[in-house]
Amino acid sequence: MTRDDVLGLDAADPLAVLREQFVIPPGLIYLDGNSLGVLPRTTAARVQQVVQEEWGVGLIRSWNSAGWIDLPQRLGDKIAQLVGVGPGELVVADSTSVNVFKVLSAALAMVRANAVGGAPQRSVILSERSNFPTDLYIAQAVAQQQGFELVLAEADDIPSLLNDRTAVLMLTHVNYRTGRMFDMAALSQAAHAAGVLTIWDLAHSAGAVPVALTADGADFAVGCGYKYLNGGPGAPAFVWAHPQHAERFWQPLAGWMGHAAPFEFTPDYRPAAGIARYLCGTPPVLSMAALDCGLDTVLAAGPLGGMPALRAKSLALSRLFAKQVMVTCPGLRLVSPMDDALRGSQVCFSHPSNGYALMQALIARGVIGDFRAPDILRFGFTPLYVRFVDAWDAAQHLAQVISSGEWQRPEFNQRQAVT
Repeated sequence: MTRDDVLGLDAADPLAVLREQFVIPPGLIYLDGNSLGVLPRTTAARVQQVVQEEWGVGLIRSWNSAGWIDLPQRLGDKIAQLVGVGPGELVVADSTSVNVFKVLSAALAMVRANAVGGAPQRSVILSERSNFPTDLYIAQAVAQQQGFELVLAEADDIPSLLNDRTAVLMLTHVNYRTGRMFDMAALSQAAHAAGVLTIWDLAHSAGAVPVALTADGADFAVGCGYKYLNGGPGAPAFVWAHPQHAERFWQPLAGWMGHAAPFEFTPDYRPAAGIARYLCGTPPVLSMAALDCGLDTVLAAGPLGGMPALRAKSLALSRLFAKQVMVTCPGLRLVSPMDDALRGSQVCFSHPSNGYALMQALIARGVIGDFRAPDILRFGFTPLYVRFVDAWDAAQHLAQVISSGEWQRPEFNQRQAVT
């Protein structure tokens, strides 16, 4: 395709208007929404309103008058529309890591409750070897605390390991390193057939690909707010438990916001009904206000076809970029699936020795992706604001970085704290 061809695609794109919702510096090609979403235009004014009016004038009264106390549920209902669950089933709270700890602990409590003879026959937490490290670290800690074993497997081997020793299957729906997407429905069905509970991390799914937690048979899910949901750096995460599980056990962090009546101030804990018991501490109001604006940018796609339309554009963008790079960039190896059914909203290439320097040189040109050790160059395609011409131009810049040798400059080979 020529550049004029892709400009034509942008001119005909019904979703192009959604880009106007964001602050995007002129000349910047931003392909890192899978790590941090772009700033919505409404966020700064909204956060300023919370600071100056609701906090500055309303003060403590704003917990009631401005609805601060209901933010976890109200934002949760917005996310629920994007992940295929009902209102009142999902709450915004804490970080993804903390929420993994909550749902994994609750799932293992369910396993122990069904144990025969006092010792659980099901003693294995099963996950993918290349799962995001925070999930694995939390699982390792929980396994040590509770006497379970964490078993890591290659993606293709997971179905064969769903047996009577497996307690919980814990997976990230879209792999952070490769962009490979699991078949949630098929794996959840296979897990349940083997008596195994499922936990899904939607960090690289929510807002990027259609998700149907209830229809696909998931048991628990978590996800973050700062990637495709555009909630800003460190935005709060979310947690969901299937309604049939939500009230079966306490989650382990029995904080006051998860109490049935937080303002009764009783000394004993009584868990709230349903998913509200998965709350813990006081909601971070400023961060939630920013996340609220980010969620609205995704929901704005609803009249234009919603998640199916965003998914179709995402696939087209990532397919265009992958094909251009494969043609013009010798030395890079595609590690993301070309099969649309298996690819999330990112494209990843590996370089055996100079991936970090290549990415730094590309960033210096104004094309923002990121690097994941040891050898992965990642490019995220957020269809809300990425254009077809961005994908085409980014591939050209990458080819020029490689052919010119500019990546060899010393400053591009000095590792920074964040890659």
